[in-house]
Amino acid sequence: MLLLAFDTATPAITVALHDGVRVLAESTEVDARRHGELLLPAVDRVLATAGARIGDVTDLVVGVGPGPYTGLRVGLVTAAALGDALGVPTHGVCTLDGIAAASGLDGPFVVATDARRKEVYWARYQDPFTREGEPAVDRPAEVAARVAGLPAVGAGALLYPEAFPGAAGPEHVSAAALASLAAARLAGGVPLLPPRPLYLRRPDAQVPAGYKAVLPT
Repeated sequence: MLLLAFDTATPAITVALHDGVRVLAESTEVDARRHGELLLPAVDRVLATAGARIGDVTDLVVGVGPGPYTGLRVGLVTAAALGDALGVPTHGVCTLDGIAAASGLDGPFVVATDARRKEVYWARYQDPFTREGEPAVDRPAEVAARVAGLPAVGAGALLYPEAFPGAAGPEHVSAAALASLAAARLAGGVPLLPPRPLYLRRPDAQVPAGYKAVLPT
């Protein structure tokens, strides 16, 4: 196995290569506005560091969010294009699951990322590898009572300490954690998600409700 994983659902553009046993190389840059510019150079850099070629990749893993529409679609479209070109399986992993796996926490806790609009994408976990229910998007005040007393990680938790007191890192997802999680699940026969986005809400850009009528002259 040579698994290439990447995620663009948060401000981090993160890429990693995993051989089924360990992470061979990783690259992470944080830039909320340049996902499209930075992703493919990061893929090239990770492959070069590991001494591998894109044709050596046997599996692709992409973070499916939840995350803002613009950044998230960069990773998903890239994964779809590479998977089709290489003829290899393309798998999805929830971005929040990747953060949970890297949290270092043992008991119940919460992962929350910044959803903008003064909201967070969040999910509750029994342990680093077991999520309770599906991810959601809510205002921090609406979440606070439901997660009171639980440790929290992620940029959303750090951004709203009044709702997530004592929040800690990791702030963003790491492709190394995403790749390790995917490799373990594949080895254990646990099905991964399809590479489709978890948007949870409609994009900011919308088709105008009406158009100005233009009469022929």
